[in-house]
Amino acid sequence: MLQTTSRLTPDLNPKRIRVQVQGVVQGVGFRPFIYHLATTLGLTGWVNNSPQGVSIELEGQLTQLEAFLEQLQRDNPLHANLQSLTVDWLTAIGYQQFEIRPSETTNSIGKSACILPDLATCPDCRRELFDPANRRYRYPFTNCTHCGPRFSILRSLPYDRPNTTMHQFQMCPDCQLEYDNPGDRRFHAQPNACPHCGPQLTLWNRNGDILATHDTALLLTADAIRQGKIIALKGLGGFHLVVDARNEIAVQALRQHKHRPDKPLAVMYPDLESLQQHCYLSTVAIQLLQSPEAPIVLLPQIACDEPSVAAIAPSVAPGNPDLGVMLPYTPLHHLLLAELGFPVVATSGNLANEPICIDQQIALQQLGSIADLFLIHDRPIARPVDDSIVRVIHDRPVVLRRARGYAPLPLKVTVAKSLTSAATILAVGGQLKNTVALGLNQQIFLSQHLGDLDHPATIARFQEAIAHLLGLYETQPTAIACDAHPDYYSHQFAASLSQATNATLIPIQHHYAHVLSCLADNQIDAPVLGVAWDGTGYGLDGTIWGGEWLYVPTNSTVAPGFERIAHLRPFPLPGGDQAVKEPRRAALGLLYECLGSAIFDQLDLPPFAAFTPSELKVLQSMLGQRLNTPMTSSMGRLFDAIAAIIHLCHQASFEGQAAMQLEFAAQPIITDRLYPYTWLAQPNSTLILDWQPLVLAIIQDWFDRESVSLIAATFHNTVIDALVTLAQHMQIDHIALTGGCFQNSNLLKRSIDRLNRAGFSPIWHHHIPTNDGGIAAGQALGALRQLHYKTI
Repeated sequence: MLQTTSRLTPDLNPKRIRVQVQGVVQGVGFRPFIYHLATTLGLTGWVNNSPQGVSIELEGQLTQLEAFLEQLQRDNPLHANLQSLTVDWLTAIGYQQFEIRPSETTNSIGKSACILPDLATCPDCRRELFDPANRRYRYPFTNCTHCGPRFSILRSLPYDRPNTTMHQFQMCPDCQLEYDNPGDRRFHAQPNACPHCGPQLTLWNRNGDILATHDTALLLTADAIRQGKIIALKGLGGFHLVVDARNEIAVQALRQHKHRPDKPLAVMYPDLESLQQHCYLSTVAIQLLQSPEAPIVLLPQIACDEPSVAAIAPSVAPGNPDLGVMLPYTPLHHLLLAELGFPVVATSGNLANEPICIDQQIALQQLGSIADLFLIHDRPIARPVDDSIVRVIHDRPVVLRRARGYAPLPLKVTVAKSLTSAATILAVGGQLKNTVALGLNQQIFLSQHLGDLDHPATIARFQEAIAHLLGLYETQPTAIACDAHPDYYSHQFAASLSQATNATLIPIQHHYAHVLSCLADNQIDAPVLGVAWDGTGYGLDGTIWGGEWLYVPTNSTVAPGFERIAHLRPFPLPGGDQAVKEPRRAALGLLYECLGSAIFDQLDLPPFAAFTPSELKVLQSMLGQRLNTPMTSSMGRLFDAIAAIIHLCHQASFEGQAAMQLEFAAQPIITDRLYPYTWLAQPNSTLILDWQPLVLAIIQDWFDRESVSLIAATFHNTVIDALVTLAQHMQIDHIALTGGCFQNSNLLKRSIDRLNRAGFSPIWHHHIPTNDGGIAAGQALGALRQLHYKTI
């Protein structure tokens, strides 16, 4: 909600007002909007960008000024989002005209202006792109105040051309006229360019030799894709690897060269009509695909046997009923897909487990063993920005990866409005799916997706993202929030930075951060019962948590800020982290905890057949002596173990693969069937969900040759039933569903439905990822809570 402040009551005949506007007001045509509004109302004065947002001074009659303020709040530009409006009434000084002044670059208050994400090509620019009479016909870098690059080209605030990577392109007279014309759509459009003065395309071979330039480069690229070649294409926030999505041989070659055997690949379609041949489209999904954010949307595939419809290659999303799809979102993509007329795989241009490439020379080195050709351009990318991923749950978008189109828009933390702290909080996220965040002025600025911090290149990007975030806002943290796991690189970095800057180090327990990120996302304050289910999180007792029910009170004067109400019964993981990659190991640990060494006599269960006799001997010894065999209460590892027990997945090539197979197996079945389970009460009042009756029942079903789908569906029903039972025990209205397990649409939808029927108010993630990509936002809020309650 817009916060409006008027610091002085106007007298009977006010002549001048000073207006300070904060929010998303730079890069959205806000100054041109103010210019038009002021001149239409006959007001004089000026407007400019400031480090906080936009500053305005106006002179006129009282009725004119009141009309201005009313229309300012009612009719602001499409992508603008006003968060606060401060009005000072002053004495007139005699302005003679209204003008857009140069931006203010420094002041004593500090920077807090919101940065707009990159925006998909608008309809007007698309029309120009394909209009032979237009001077930007087939120009792949067409943009205006309503669309185009923003965050990916920004070097510093305020958002002006000299502070972007477009500073090296001097506008031609025609572009300058547009830029200076208040009546033009490109009035003060910072990336404004045309074929005569802007960035250009070049096609390279693997040696970096120039094969073609300009439109010829694009046409030759299209020919190469038709021939089954792999193209490294420099886009908006980094490189894509592109192949014909219908060509099984080409897709398999991409997988082989990229070392990505199973993980689904995203597909870009020329238009909605072609997409509808392969996927079911809801109204919300269509809105997302055509939105300025233009994310990848996960959609159910259509089983189509129509001979006239070319099928998507099976290797694009093997064994997956869903397809990650998107529409063209830059002029370059629009031109290429219009030329091709068929869908292409458009996956991140990187090697497995490495960050996306943004520089053509580095791409040539890293992707030279994958791509046959390189379609590049000479507009530098300031920072990597991957495609965002969204799915629709109960007709609402759920962001799974927050990047292009969404980052770095701030999250207004109205949930923390009563938490009085002037701290500037840097939150460094977790180890996987890392993002970082800056808590400043009751806003959380959450970075784009950065990746897993297990590769030097990703670590470098992590450090760059922190430096960029602090540099953009010209601030230094007074507190640094991090995951409590001492072995996480992000924790170690935070500890080192804390010592160097004398900032307060605040470790936040992993699952508590998950719950708080869900609260921030939904603007709901505690008390809440948080159900945090994921694969791995460092617990307060030093073990691996992941199947947690946490009570977060309205206030807490001591750390950790929550109470662990219940959790999954722990079981051993032989090999530790290796068990994450091998669900068969999680299955062995679960079965061993259930039946002891006698389980090794049950060699006819699938997980045992997945090992050699010598491997089983070593694993039995590890389990018996607890060698490199940590205990875990992880719901994610329970999903993995069950998937292995019923022969769905024994070794995973990407995170979450086994759990996804279990989810997909359950989807065709509608049943109310449940497996038995029990709750064990502990002396400290904590409840433990004992899964042993459930596992024994699954083993019996397996031997009775029940269908895998029925077993998977019954398992889902059972854990959801346990979730609701605990909620009924606690009788807290708001139930927060959070953690990576709730990326499972079956689990999330049915949990929401059951909780609603039981009279609760479930909340789940929408704008902040439920996985570890949302941890940084929760850490920032956790630090804010801790700092506040420590002072009262």
